[in-house]
Amino acid sequence: MALRHYFLLLAALAVTQSGLAQVTSDTLRLVGDQFSFTEGPAADRAGNVFFTDQPNNRIWKYGIDSNLSVFMENAGRSNGLYVDREGFLIACADEHNELWRIGMDESLEKLATGYRDSVFNGPNDVWVSPAGLIYFTDPYYQRDYWERTAPDMQAQALYVYHKGQVKRLDDAFKQPNGIIGTPDGKFLYVADIGDSKIYRYRIRRDGSLSDKRLFAPQGSDGMTIDEQGNIYLTGKGVTVYDSDGNQIDHIPVPSGWTANVCFGGPERDFLFITARDKVFTLKMNVKGVK
Repeated sequence: MALRHYFLLLAALAVTQSGLAQVTSDTLRLVGDQFSFTEGPAADRAGNVFFTDQPNNRIWKYGIDSNLSVFMENAGRSNGLYVDREGFLIACADEHNELWRIGMDESLEKLATGYRDSVFNGPNDVWVSPAGLIYFTDPYYQRDYWERTAPDMQAQALYVYHKGQVKRLDDAFKQPNGIIGTPDGKFLYVADIGDSKIYRYRIRRDGSLSDKRLFAPQGSDGMTIDEQGNIYLTGKGVTVYDSDGNQIDHIPVPSGWTANVCFGGPERDFLFITARDKVFTLKMNVKGVK
């Protein structure tokens, strides 16, 4: 009996140490596959998820009632999204390389169109801090709907927008992309997908950044964070790192590319995954943050 208990204990310990047992509790569920390229999932306070189908120029809504509907047509070829504390969608609208603020009534405000005397490359992903500062990445990806064939500025950079002003925070990237911050507003994670690296910054009280360091040797398209501080990276499936930069899980996704992720649902306990022409949900053992 003692030996049996010993082996049961070893088995339980192995399960506990498995990343899969830590963060996931179910299998992927297909929500829809009628899209061209999905991106930018972002949850509102109720847990409804908004996401983009960029080639078809739409923002979709996946409600907490599991209904899927078009939220907005002619959506500025929006890519990354984030819901701010006032319930507005902040959108990286790269049809004309702009940063938008969209109301739930589809009202639209253009927050920023460029830096100094140059238009943006194409705002890609965005995070809003608890203090209301909007951090976003601006890589260059040539779009077939642009007339230009080269960037107006050479820097592919990280910016912050606040009270009508845009500041460049860091331009030491090959191609910045995914971005997410901690719910306490103390740390910011930014992916350099062009250099296969994730960096972590400390956010100062004035919104500026310091203490940049390498967090993980992997790039990412979109990113999210859970209540335990684990960071979720995308690309080939979803890869999960703990807050110390150790990989604890990899979630396979049946698609050639996983573009972005967020937590949704009334309890923030399912992972919403955009994967090219498909979107999936996955029930989790952990929750996202509001």
